[in-house]
Order: sequence, then structure tokens, then C-alpha cells
Amino acid sequence: MKKLILCAICAICGLSAQAQAKFGHVNTQEIIQAMPEFATARTEIEALTKQYEADLKSMQDELQKKGDAFEKEQATLPDNIKQRRQQELQDMYQKIQQSYQDNQQALAKAQQEKMQAITTKVVDAIKEVGQAGGYVYIMEMGAGIPYISTTLSTDVTAQVKAKLGLK
Repeated sequence: MKKLILCAICAICGLSAQAQAKFGHVNTQEIIQAMPEFATARTEIEALTKQYEADLKSMQDELQKKGDAFEKEQATLPDNIKQRRQQELQDMYQKIQQSYQDNQQALAKAQQEKMQAITTKVVDAIKEVGQAGGYVYIMEMGAGIPYISTTLSTDVTAQVKAKLGLK
């Protein structure tokens, strides 16, 4: 009987402790887009993309030029030279394809590295706000969460922005 009463008391204490728990929600997309680091990263990624596109365009133009020249003189070339030029054109085409794949991988890696630093900074600020405010859990608003009660949960987006020195 004493154990039953003790369990009931513990359950009641546990419920009252849970009732006092603070929950928050945050919109990290809004925070990230307000960060100057994000604008800088986006500009750098766009510049890198343009550079890669220009390089590929140059390679494609060279392939087109050599292909056109080959078509014009193909009828007058000996077979061994014709085969060698066809192989050169094929090699150039494969090089363009490989460069495209390499550029896409390098672009994805650069974007991931830049966003990782930004995300880490935001997560650290969220943790600091959570610890300072005594929050049990801070949920992401834009993560496809079907429902977050804005009356039972506090929006800490402004606090995280303030922690990061953003407006």
C-alpha cells in the first residue's frame, strides 16, 4: 500500500513538473536568410557557378569548332587521320562530360561547407537561447511539422536573431 501511495505521489510530482516545462519554436530559414554570411555564401556560390558555366561553354565552343572543321575536310582526309580526329573529338566530348560532373560535385561540396558553418552558428545560438530561457525543447517551424501550438510554445526566432546580432 505504501508503494502504491509513493508511486501516486511520484506520478503527480512528475505531471506537475511536466506542466511547467517550456517549449519553443523557431524558424531557422528566416534566421539563415537574414544572416550576412548567407548572402556572402550565396554570392560566392553564384560566382563559382558562373565560372564553371563559362569554362564548360568554352570547352563546348572548342568542340563545336573542331567538329565543324572536321566535317568540312573529312572527305579529303586519309582514313588514319580521320579516325584520329574522330577519337580526338570523342575524347573532348568525354572531357566535357567529366568536367560537368566534377563541377557539380565541387559546387555541391562548396555549398555544403558554406552552409555547414552557417547552420552550426544558428544551432549554437538556438542552444544558448534554450539554455538561458530554460526551454525543454525548441522545435523547427519549417521542418514539415504538421502542427505546433503557438499558444503553448514560445516563438524564439527573434531571440535567436538577437543572439546572432541580426535585426
